[in-house]
Amino acid sequence: MPIGDFCAIASALVWSISVILMRVSGYQVPPLPLNFFKSSIALICLVLSHAAVRENWWPELSPTEHLRMIISAVIGISLADTMIAAALNRLGASLQALADCLYSPAIITVGFLMFGETLNTWEMIGGALVISGVFVGATMTAEVKHPRDLWTGVALAAGAHVLMAVGILMVRDIYIDGQLFWLTGYRFLVAIAVLFIWSLLRYGKRMPEVLFTGFRRRDTWFTTIPMAILGPFLATLLWVTGFKYLIAGRAAIYNQLSTVFIIVLAYFFLKEKFTTRKAIGTGLALLGSLLVAMH
Repeated sequence: MPIGDFCAIASALVWSISVILMRVSGYQVPPLPLNFFKSSIALICLVLSHAAVRENWWPELSPTEHLRMIISAVIGISLADTMIAAALNRLGASLQALADCLYSPAIITVGFLMFGETLNTWEMIGGALVISGVFVGATMTAEVKHPRDLWTGVALAAGAHVLMAVGILMVRDIYIDGQLFWLTGYRFLVAIAVLFIWSLLRYGKRMPEVLFTGFRRRDTWFTTIPMAILGPFLATLLWVTGFKYLIAGRAAIYNQLSTVFIIVLAYFFLKEKFTTRKAIGTGLALLGSLLVAMH
């Protein structure tokens, strides 16, 4: 199997396991400090990996490339990852997986808006199927505590996927010829700094108490540390590598397998119910994602 295909499929599986652990971690650690914690652990892993492969510690980037990397980190990690954690708390893992089907249409749409990549008829039909599937499957379940949380969670997930798409596609050309560990670490370092400033402005003197919740709550490390290593570190590297070696549509279709993985894992490990309506919505959304990615 080509390395790009393997990395894209492996990214979906590893990310799915991380989402299940994130769901458990979210019971104890709020979204912003959870994002700060997992990003910090990911950065440590990336620094160690970079040192192990003995790559250049400061590769040449133009001022414009630095700016693009910074913007990519802010929207794709600081904002999007926090929104994903917030959506997961509201929806549960399986409904979150259904909302994740918006990922492929988001990639295609952002590619169209940023690079002028045209949308064909199949892609528009696929996008419509995904949106329909999300609306059909988005129903109140035991994991959703209040009706307002349902659509707030879907909106957060949808917005996060758009931001993720913008964040990765705007620096894809830099990754093609760049150093994987260093560039990914750079994005996480910027994201951590932004989360720190954001927390300082939001919480003031309470910032250390709130932001470092993930570090203080040692009783949660059993889930938060594996979640951070599998998701932000390993899954991100595999995800970026998939985009490095594959066209966006092919990478997206493999990544979309995470929807199936998460729903199955949530059923067995989190005991989340898989209702008929959720099954129909998932089927529509997956079909739409396949159409978008294949065409």
